[in-house]
Amino acid sequence: MEQVPIHRTTRQLIEQTRARSEALSQVEAMMAQAKGTAHDVDQTMEVTVDAHGKLLHLWLAPTAVNWGAERLGSLIVEVAEVAHREAVQDSYNKVALLLGDETTAMIEQISGLPAPARTPDDDNGLTAAEFQRRREQRLAQEAPSRRAPQDDDDVYAFDLASLRSDR
Repeated sequence: MEQVPIHRTTRQLIEQTRARSEALSQVEAMMAQAKGTAHDVDQTMEVTVDAHGKLLHLWLAPTAVNWGAERLGSLIVEVAEVAHREAVQDSYNKVALLLGDETTAMIEQISGLPAPARTPDDDNGLTAAEFQRRREQRLAQEAPSRRAPQDDDDVYAFDLASLRSDR
């Protein structure tokens, strides 16, 4: 293992450790503030939960009784699970702003609950290649009078990384 010299004073290291300790003490409070809200496709219910899965709000439309007791119960659970994933992601987003990505990733590993944005079954939407293919197809169908973008023309540039974030 290679040793890397530390270029900070002992006082700076102590201050940094205290600052991190104080930030870590705020994690639980931040997670308690995180909430997630979801609704079913038919808009017959809305569920809000916190990052621990605690039910904070349940709204049912009068038409929700049409689902029947068994289906309504399972639908509430499904919607609550979606809301919980949103709340967990919200909590990780808040913690990452406070502690940084590396520490947040460590918290994810310790908790055993990965950020929903990084789960393998998450719908990542379009790939960059598919987005570009559709863009080129759309531009080809537009009027020929439209000028083609130049290499140095930023007007048509788009950063695909801005479409989705795992934080």
